[in-house]
Amino acid sequence: MRKNLYFIIILCSLTSCYTYQVKKPADPAANNKPANNKNNPVSQNLNVQQPPAPVNVQEKLAAGKNVKIEVDNKSYKVIVDRWEGDSLVVHPVRNAKKNLKFHKNQINSEKIAERRFSQPIADILTVTAYAAIGVGIYLLVK
Repeated sequence: MRKNLYFIIILCSLTSCYTYQVKKPADPAANNKPANNKNNPVSQNLNVQQPPAPVNVQEKLAAGKNVKIEVDNKSYKVIVDRWEGDSLVVHPVRNAKKNLKFHKNQINSEKIAERRFSQPIADILTVTAYAAIGVGIYLLVK
């Protein structure tokens, strides 16, 4: 039983509450509900779906952001340093001394994932920690 408790404690300490999530573009048509008046030309124009706006990579990748990008079908977890013209200068999350440089056309703009706090994972870790503490107290009292 003690080995299981140690295993749970180690797993909880190695788990992170942060995940990389792709930010979905806002749908402007979802916010505007067309009127029921068929004679109104404005309401008829709202029913036509607009193509999604192209994603500007330079706006999504601002300096200091912790992101996961895909370049030439290879995934990188990086921190953005700066833009030099059309080239992105970054360094890997675990290695600040190593610099990488990518052209903006190499980066897959649809798979840019930002690092965000994940509340469900944090809740699971909290419940697991409380359960482990309860089991530990039970075993000490027993």
